[in-house]
Amino acid sequence: MIIAAADRHRLPSIGSFEFARAGGLMSYWYDPVELHAQAASYIDRILKGASPADLPVQQPTKYSLIINLKTAKALGLSVPLHVLQIADEVIE
Repeated sequence: MIIAAADRHRLPSIGSFEFARAGGLMSYWYDPVELHAQAASYIDRILKGASPADLPVQQPTKYSLIINLKTAKALGLSVPLHVLQIADEVIE
């Protein structure tokens, strides 16, 4: 619904992991594969006897930038080349 409303009002939008693939302009979100790998090591430490209260808080360390050029073109926007170069995925 959010993507449809943004499209209807010709608003650029940025959202979570699948947002750009669903028609939004951009997605900037943590990498779920990396996050699950972090969780697995955390669980391993707990199962080996570590107290959860003694473990540090973990945060995502890898993020993905996905740009939808089809949406950018429909909105009349140009995405700078240096932004496209740092994107993890570009949807044409």
